[in-house]
Amino acid sequence: MRFHNNSKSDRLQQTGRHTNRPYTSDNQKPNSVMSIVIKTAEEINKMRIAGKLAADVLDMIAPHVVPGITTEELDKICHDYIVDEQQAIPAPLNYRGFPKSICTSINHQICHGIPCDKKLKNGDIVNIDITVIKDEYHGDTSKMFCVGDVSPHAKRLVDITRECLFLGIEQVKPGAHFGDIGQVIQKHAESNRYSVVREFCGHGIGKKFHEDPHVMHFGKFGEGSIIETGMIFTIEPMINIGKRHMKVLADGWTAVTKDRSLSAQWEHTILVTETGYEILTLRQEER
Repeated sequence: MRFHNNSKSDRLQQTGRHTNRPYTSDNQKPNSVMSIVIKTAEEINKMRIAGKLAADVLDMIAPHVVPGITTEELDKICHDYIVDEQQAIPAPLNYRGFPKSICTSINHQICHGIPCDKKLKNGDIVNIDITVIKDEYHGDTSKMFCVGDVSPHAKRLVDITRECLFLGIEQVKPGAHFGDIGQVIQKHAESNRYSVVREFCGHGIGKKFHEDPHVMHFGKFGEGSIIETGMIFTIEPMINIGKRHMKVLADGWTAVTKDRSLSAQWEHTILVTETGYEILTLRQEER
């Protein structure tokens, strides 16, 4: 997970998206001691650049997410844009063997779906997860797309999951606890009769793709480490219509709901400021 090679070709061979379970809630308790990196002003500026580039990829790909396109085609469009236009690196590519430059997770796929020759259909919901490396620093974000005309229950899941993300973000300020983020996400999801995936969580990010802290999407107010100015981490709730339980497919990457119910996820990279937070991956539509 370290990205310290000097040459671009070397970094391309070592970068990627999937955590291979080091950043999952089943192997990290909320109150565990963590070594959280406080970013310098220079690092924060680099993270702002990387975050904007990641957001720009989602803005760019939006018109292409239509019925009939394959997720492999979406991957190629994003890869070429990141490498050729942004002069950056798609972090997922070859990271721990991940074969593509983005993650595409459709319908009951929770996260880490591998782009392939599968065509998107009218009514699908799909998460596109983008991580860009620029000047050795990472920007990480994801967005749900509704393909054509989706059912009311699918659209509601997408909307409630986005609300969960922003409720979590609103808890971010110096002196708060990471459990505060998880509590509001869990409460909002469960009050809408949805469930929170617990096997995956948000994470610190910077020069490393995944750093401390581990940001749970469930929890209790006042628990977990204290949030401090200069921390940068992702919040990325995964919410299911059905039960929370998941499994990983034989490809070793794609996580799906065990009951095959729909799942949705949104993600932003967040900087803790002296007075609250700054979203480093805001898209044009959110500005």
